[in-house]
Amino acid sequence: MNRAEAIQVENAGGNIALRDVSKFYGDILGVNRINLQIEPGITGLVGPNGAGKSTLMNLIAGLIPSTRGSIKVRGVTPTQAENFFRQLGYCTQYDSFPAGINGYNFIRNTLLVHGYARSTAEALTRQALEQVDLSKAAYKSVDAYSKGMRQRIKLAQAIFHQPDVMILDEPLNGLDPMARAQVIGLFREFADAGKIVVISSQILHEVDLISDRVILLNSGYLVAEGDLSNIQSETGEPMKIFIRSKDASAIAARVFDLEHLVEAQLHYDGLGLFIRTSDADTFFLAMNQMVVNEGWAIESMGPADETVEAIYQHLIVEQQVAT
Repeated sequence: MNRAEAIQVENAGGNIALRDVSKFYGDILGVNRINLQIEPGITGLVGPNGAGKSTLMNLIAGLIPSTRGSIKVRGVTPTQAENFFRQLGYCTQYDSFPAGINGYNFIRNTLLVHGYARSTAEALTRQALEQVDLSKAAYKSVDAYSKGMRQRIKLAQAIFHQPDVMILDEPLNGLDPMARAQVIGLFREFADAGKIVVISSQILHEVDLISDRVILLNSGYLVAEGDLSNIQSETGEPMKIFIRSKDASAIAARVFDLEHLVEAQLHYDGLGLFIRTSDADTFFLAMNQMVVNEGWAIESMGPADETVEAIYQHLIVEQQVAT
């Protein structure tokens, strides 16, 4: 990152900006020299255990200080505690609840502690419980909640004050499929409203489904960040594309006329075509022109292997070879 880019990251008031951020626990590395700008939308934080995901989230959330570097969340630093925490919601992956408390009081009491008037706290509590579909279980003891219900009550506490930034550590763990779909829909509503949603997960296909962009970490280092197509192109690996068309055989006969083609193979049903290209952007432009010229009917065309898992595995292997 050059100086101009660093200044742009540091001054990005509407985003999360990290400049040269490192965190060490004694001699143990948490994260090292992280430069990031996280924009509104859903950002998926990906990496195995020990990659530095929780450390990075705790740094962004102001829960731990960095060893060096600067962090700003929408222009505010963690040292400006009142303004910083007012705009931020955090959901930990760990359970920790006062003994015997019910869901309603868990949310309302936290709001009261933060200085909200009782009427406002009660209204925000009802709203948060409704958003996570826990209204009917509001007065049950949290001790009696299922794993999924405990996950949702923690999420309710993260969003009860309607923050602009949400840091959510493994928020989908323990949710059944229906609850998972509802919560993912809620995240998308937040993102569409211009909020920043940062989600960590070890379930890579889930990140594929919900994230606008991804951050890939390994052993405390930033491996790559951005949207999947850009990261894919930066790896230098051929991209696999699938074309669905009744004219697949005709396309297969002509597609080798295009530059940057590595491989082409018909699908077993004769109505699809797998293609590998070393330059996806150039291929798509040329392919679109050929489709128009030939009058082919294209049902669908897009990346076939552009997944977080495929890209992450390639980048980790590449990083290990480099070191």
